[in-house]
Amino acid sequence: MTELQSMRESAQGRWTEQGNGAPVIFLHGIPTSPRLWRHVMPLVQGRCLAWEMPGYGTSIPDGANKDLSLSAQTGYLLEWIGSLDLGQKPVLVGHDLGGGVAQIAALRQPDAFAGLLLTNSVSYDSWPIPSVKMMQRLAPVLARLPATMIYPTMVQLVHRGHDNPQRALESIGEHWAPYIAHGAAKALNRQVVPLTSQDTKGVSGRLHTLGLPARVVWGEADRFQKIEFGERLAAELGCELIRIPNGRRFTPEDHPETIASAVNSLLSAA
Repeated sequence: MTELQSMRESAQGRWTEQGNGAPVIFLHGIPTSPRLWRHVMPLVQGRCLAWEMPGYGTSIPDGANKDLSLSAQTGYLLEWIGSLDLGQKPVLVGHDLGGGVAQIAALRQPDAFAGLLLTNSVSYDSWPIPSVKMMQRLAPVLARLPATMIYPTMVQLVHRGHDNPQRALESIGEHWAPYIAHGAAKALNRQVVPLTSQDTKGVSGRLHTLGLPARVVWGEADRFQKIEFGERLAAELGCELIRIPNGRRFTPEDHPETIASAVNSLLSAA
């Protein structure tokens, strides 16, 4: 596989990019970064741009004084997209929180996108998951914990989200490093406190109005975002649900070929 290009930066944000052709924008969730898409992007037949949400990855410091709710992240995303010279409408691809941002963005600017792909995405009232709710309740304590106390929880959550043990180990190395570099406790605290399902409830029941080419790809064994929500999204978007048997939460890392194939089919349809 081709190595991803290094992080790019502008006044509007940070992202990784590779490839040429029709643009595809990839959106990550928690506790990841654009590196979530490192195995998918080389397989996609287009210009791939993986955006980094403020407050995550190398942009953790940028989240110190920002609203990190999905509604606010959508605003940052649209501002960043508006600053780019894409030449044509991009396809949006979102995982986890990034899938929620993709839904909100598509409804805020329905004429701005060529397609939508959601994989194991937050939606409706499917989130925050119990572990995140617990962290929200314990926020004052969480912010003061040493990284050595947070790391075991992170490892457990990552392993539970992977059906490929080797990729799980790789994933921990990829996604834990920014937390160590920028203060794990405070970073995680800033990320989880503003998370609310009100952001996705606000767009539920409206996705059918988009009329965009869409794909929904779901790991059937996801313990965090259950397959029933994938079925509901596919029905509302009017598309087939692409199921990944035994797949769990981190589909872009465990099943990049399946995700890339769905993206490429969207590019052909757009």
